Amino acid sequence: MRVVVVGSANIDLVATAPHLPRAGETVLGNDFSQVPGGKGANQAIAACRAGASVALIGAIGSDSFGVTLRARLTASTVDISLLRVVYGTSGVALIVVEPTGENMIVVA
Repeated sequence: MRVVVVGSANIDLVATAPHLPRAGETVLGNDFSQVPGGKGANQAIAACRAGASVALIGAIGSDSFGVTLRARLTASTVDISLLRVVYGTSGVALIVVEPTGENMIVVA
């Protein structure tokens, strides 16, 4: 089966915290990770793992995050021939997750 995904490829900057911060509040986090993500990239990788032949249509930046994203997609056997590299920074998602799994996300 051939699948084409149109979507984002971002670097997720994930912090766990005891609760989500309120406006103006600083919360001490428990853990931090930086991982390749983005709705489109995640869906493309999941479809590959399920056995599909997948191409991703999207864009990444010309920065080190873009290099990381390209490498992750390639290693996951996603066809990146339709993935464009644009001059500038790649997208990032700032994610805070509390113990219950509730989260807040800011994408830039």
